[in-house]
Amino acid sequence: MSFENFAMKCLPKKSLKHIKFNLLFFVLWTCLITACTPSKNIEEATIVFKGGTIYTQEAENPIAEALAIKDSLILFVGSDEEVEAYIGPLTQMIDFSGKIMTPGWIEGHGHFMGLGYNLLNLDLSAAKNYDEIVEKVRLTAANTKSGQWIIGNGWHQSKWEEPAKNSFNGFPLHDLLSAVTPDHPVVLFHASGHALLANAKAMEIAKIGPLNRELNGYRKISGGEIIRDEKGHPTGIFNENAMGLISQYIPERSEERNLQAFNLAQATCHKNGITSFHDAGIGKSNMAFYQKMKSDGSLKTRIYAMLDGSDKELLQDWYQKGPLIDPWLTVRSIKLMADGALGSKGAWLLEEYSDQAGHYGHETMPMEEIYQTVEDGLQFGFQIATHAIGDKANQEVLNQYQKALEKINTPSVDPRFRIEHVQHLHPKDIPRFAQLGVIPSMQAIHLSSDRPWAMDRLGKKRIIEGAYMWQSLLATGIPVINGTDVPVEPLSPIANFYASVTRKTLDGKPETGYEPAQKMTRDQALKSYTLSPAFGAFEEKIKGSITSGKLADLVILNQDLMKIDENQILNTKVLMTIIGGDIVYQIEE
Repeated sequence: MSFENFAMKCLPKKSLKHIKFNLLFFVLWTCLITACTPSKNIEEATIVFKGGTIYTQEAENPIAEALAIKDSLILFVGSDEEVEAYIGPLTQMIDFSGKIMTPGWIEGHGHFMGLGYNLLNLDLSAAKNYDEIVEKVRLTAANTKSGQWIIGNGWHQSKWEEPAKNSFNGFPLHDLLSAVTPDHPVVLFHASGHALLANAKAMEIAKIGPLNRELNGYRKISGGEIIRDEKGHPTGIFNENAMGLISQYIPERSEERNLQAFNLAQATCHKNGITSFHDAGIGKSNMAFYQKMKSDGSLKTRIYAMLDGSDKELLQDWYQKGPLIDPWLTVRSIKLMADGALGSKGAWLLEEYSDQAGHYGHETMPMEEIYQTVEDGLQFGFQIATHAIGDKANQEVLNQYQKALEKINTPSVDPRFRIEHVQHLHPKDIPRFAQLGVIPSMQAIHLSSDRPWAMDRLGKKRIIEGAYMWQSLLATGIPVINGTDVPVEPLSPIANFYASVTRKTLDGKPETGYEPAQKMTRDQALKSYTLSPAFGAFEEKIKGSITSGKLADLVILNQDLMKIDENQILNTKVLMTIIGGDIVYQIEE
């Protein structure tokens, strides 16, 4: 029986006119409520974004208009009309008309605490010459208590407008620095992180002097060197593994200082749209600190941690525990070091350096040790990620990976081995990455920063055939991971995106880009900072694309970097960063 029939039968006729009016009102009200309230089968969103352009990184649905989030997960991706079904009375509405949204940017290779400490220490990255560095250190020493260590970062002799007046093998001598800091030990780390400049006071503390006065005689450093002049005097430059002779005396960092660095690093990530961070090389102390930050709720950037492969005690401890898989702090990778950096002439090359006859760089870890760690990684379920910059280092690491894979040969194992940097390759090694399933983790910004002087190190032929070979690697079908190697380079996905698609310096040179055939497309560049690094961390099922059910890690930008003229890309700004459905950074345009 209908509501109206029931009323006609049960109520007096004089009430029917009033009942019919109320019935019409009831029907209209019911329709309105039904239209505005999600059905029982549709969840109400926590936040809904409408009106913009969403680059999803999903092949079947590459571009969308709207997105709904439920707590920490993506609930729906689609059109403005369809998302209406997920809007309820408590849903927060955000209109991002004229803006774009992408998956959260994933820093594919960096040093999280290094980023923070670089902001705390003396920043030398903008210095135009050695004299400017000496003056900055002098001013710092004047305001620092006598005997305290002065730490600086970021100098690079190949980027100076003029070479140091007094130099050896292209590196500055410590004399000027020592003259202005007689009472302070000073250590200035090279921008690459693979060399340092120490003053006389620091070398005195480390008991390093002329060859005929050293307490232990001439120290042969495996995988590194103390650079000395013709008379055997130390120049102050300590390369690769020799850095430890000085750095071991730097006082340990305090808990307060660690917290300052951590907070600075995290805020910088959020400001730049970084939602996840592949932290390349974590020791015991940093690992314990991260676990503490996670347990007290302070960790608001997802960290994929690579264990420091030089610490055998640390590795044995984790072999016994096994990998840790957690949305905020994952530990399932081991970072090894096969060679040094091109800027400090530590990259291990097949042929000698073009600007230093007889020098081939350094093998910083014996290949036998790398092979054993690769075997252990396969056995205990840990990914291996090996730093290799020179063509010799890349070739040898590929050889170790291949030997271990052929020996163990377990089809069910998905190792996803990585090589970090892959800056210079022999042409015959390019297809081996795809053949072995090895992921190249590269930093496009290194081309913008290094390519102008890299020609001096390698020569034209090696540059053209094997340096920064992004498109050649992508053409084999293997994904390429992007990143900045911060603090070696500033943490800026936008600058990295620009470098990827233009192959220019950040001031727009040269006009056609360096070796333009190796440019990434814009789709490839976006993927290299989102879905590819997610894959490189075994996390492609939970992040890296904007898909229902994945983590709500997102970035909103002020302009469409997928369409704008390339000379406008560097003007792109991060307007909002969302991690796990929480807005962790926001500015008004």
